Amino acid sequence: MNQTQMNDKAQYVHSVFESIASEYDKMNNVISFGSHVAWRNYTMKQMDIRPGQTALDVACGTADWTIALAQAVGTEGRVVGLDFSQNMLDVGAYKVTQKGVGHIVSLVNGDAMKLPYEDNTFDHATIGFALRNVPDIQTVLSEMARVVKPGGKVVSLEVSKPPFLPYRKLFYFYFYNILPLIAKWTVNKYEQYAWLPKSLTNFPDSRELARMFQQAGLDPVQVKLFMGGVAALHIGVKP
Repeated sequence: MNQTQMNDKAQYVHSVFESIASEYDKMNNVISFGSHVAWRNYTMKQMDIRPGQTALDVACGTADWTIALAQAVGTEGRVVGLDFSQNMLDVGAYKVTQKGVGHIVSLVNGDAMKLPYEDNTFDHATIGFALRNVPDIQTVLSEMARVVKPGGKVVSLEVSKPPFLPYRKLFYFYFYNILPLIAKWTVNKYEQYAWLPKSLTNFPDSRELARMFQQAGLDPVQVKLFMGGVAALHIGVKP
């Protein structure tokens, strides 16, 4: 993908998320049948977050994972939620206040491709259901690896491609054909949710994504598939 294509994708994705911010949480539950919360809880246990640590939630959206990280690091810790959609951040800011973690969390309008932080700043860097939407996956992973401390973790929780081909075809049928209709019926948004499944088409499968984690300098890389591979967790450690 050349620079013009990356810029075009970034602009289009930005417009999509600005327009669906108010319905984003509802549709997350619909898309995953509510399973995304359990997947995130499992991920948090694997991350072994300690009180007082720091975390960066990249492409944080409406800040669900940001809030969970804040609750894990506690009052002595610090969490930054970064996203390029101000509408998503506005929804997140309300939730951060409601959950009483405003003194721990900072929400920043920023670019995942060029994180505005020094090397070796955070103990953890996470990205949840957003890596397939970035202009360049390798650049974002490298940036996340750059800003975590040695021994720190880079974590992705993302929709994936089931390795069992008949199951993959069934999942694709749901994701491409049924999901946009559900979005139309639920939140009266079709085009935006028709695009989201297409973002999976050129996204690497779990094995290729693990290799990209390694290319970003992360080792070892842990991979866990959920529901037969419709979602995948990757955790890479910075040496």
